[in-house]
Amino acid sequence: MRAHTPTTRPGHAEQSPGPEPRSRRGVRGHPWLTLLTVALGVTMVALDGTIVAIANPAIQRDLGASLADVQWITNGYLLALAVSLITAGKLGDRFGHRQTFLAGVVGFAAASAAIALAGSVSLVILFRVVQGLCGALLMPAALGLLRASFPAGRLNAAIGIWGAVIGASTAAGPIVGGLLVEHVSWESVFYINVPVGLVALGTGLVLLLDHRAEKAPRSFDLPGVVLLSGAMFCLVWSLIKAPEWSWGDGRTLGFLLLAGLAFAAFALWETRAREPLLPLGMFRSVPLSAGTVLMVLMAFGFMGGLFFVTFYLQNVHGMSPVESGLHLLPLTAMMIVSSPLAGTLITRVGPRGPLVGAMVLAAVAMFGMSTLDAESGTAVTSLWFALLGLGLAPVMVGATEVIVGNAPLEHAGVAGGLQQSAMQVGGSLGTAVLGAVMASRVDAVLLEKWAGTPLPPLGEQQAERLRSAAEVGVAPPAPEGTPPRVAEAMTEVVHASFVSGMGLAFTVAGTVAVLAAGVAVFTRRGRRDTGSAVHV
Repeated sequence: MRAHTPTTRPGHAEQSPGPEPRSRRGVRGHPWLTLLTVALGVTMVALDGTIVAIANPAIQRDLGASLADVQWITNGYLLALAVSLITAGKLGDRFGHRQTFLAGVVGFAAASAAIALAGSVSLVILFRVVQGLCGALLMPAALGLLRASFPAGRLNAAIGIWGAVIGASTAAGPIVGGLLVEHVSWESVFYINVPVGLVALGTGLVLLLDHRAEKAPRSFDLPGVVLLSGAMFCLVWSLIKAPEWSWGDGRTLGFLLLAGLAFAAFALWETRAREPLLPLGMFRSVPLSAGTVLMVLMAFGFMGGLFFVTFYLQNVHGMSPVESGLHLLPLTAMMIVSSPLAGTLITRVGPRGPLVGAMVLAAVAMFGMSTLDAESGTAVTSLWFALLGLGLAPVMVGATEVIVGNAPLEHAGVAGGLQQSAMQVGGSLGTAVLGAVMASRVDAVLLEKWAGTPLPPLGEQQAERLRSAAEVGVAPPAPEGTPPRVAEAMTEVVHASFVSGMGLAFTVAGTVAVLAAGVAVFTRRGRRDTGSAVHV
């Protein structure tokens, strides 16, 4: 194979010409320095994710946002990512992962600053969409750079460290975000991305080498881009709107039908395109296909469930943003610790056993979290959070390596985009389905529990407002002059309804995790050697 020793082609940027003495090459393109650089960019994206989760309640209060608005702050970002990730990965394969990575870093930092300056929730959502588009450039390019820089024998270790960086950033997000929200403002949680982006840009300009595979695409499949983007948009849009429209509504079914037709048209076109956007032959690899499905199922439970956890800690337990961030540390700390260990273990024994075991652990954790109630103490919540982190980290590392490692080098960016797309589709699906499950449960339980107390009957408008508040665990203030016992009963009913809905949502997520453990049986390590530019 020659894929690991790319040759220079006219009009291309700097190539990876094969092994050279480190003294001649210097630091540019060194595998571990490449890992350091892409980790800085990924840090910015991972930090942003958990900071926004902690800041959501403050944004909701300050801008007068509804629950739907708060969900759109997350869903707008996910929609932009899902629509553009594979296309962005192809841009990296076509024009170079170094260029697309640096463009993503600059755009993500600039969009973060724009969010902080926005004065309305609509502008926040708009610039979150821009963040998503820029994150789509950054994340597949990061994986493409790692795929091109590390040989197969070291790729798991590199992805393990990459996963630990994501875990550390995720852990820092709630703490840093909580401190900033409490002592500065919610806007400051977005400003923090600017210095991180500047450091990532500076190191990237100095350290990154533009690897190009010998068989890298020379053209761009524009019809494929349009069809795939349209299909992904219709799919994710239907998932986002389903809780509002209902799953049986004609609009939901219509968008799902359009998504199916667009995917079918895309698949047909890709069989005829000279250089397809997403070569369908990649899916002949059973491990790659299994890794993609596994990533969807993992993200379903994790990202869907995490949305409710912050409201549980802050609104039910009355914690401050910093306190809720500290209570999430067992989850993220276990991700930090177990990611590099998982990379080492998977390198030695292969991904199948660790991935099956990890998803079983995640399922146990999710079933355990379904038993939490309004009185659950720190010890029991920390136990389930830690077990969930221990289960998630090997899946993040192993499924990523299975997808990227089983793809040809010339499609490393597309494989990275596929991995990220699987996560975003899974996250959108989890948020939509678990949100619908939770809302349905809250609606049923709330009125039943209310009727079982001496509280006065609710009018139609009062019941609707109470349901909306209960879906995020907020007990509305009692009218002036309400006896303390009555006010306490109102709070208990709301919190009990929220916890009941969250419990059912985590039960569904745990069931999905068991299914994912079955899918993990079909995974296998990537066998293609990338051939690093220097000795690793």
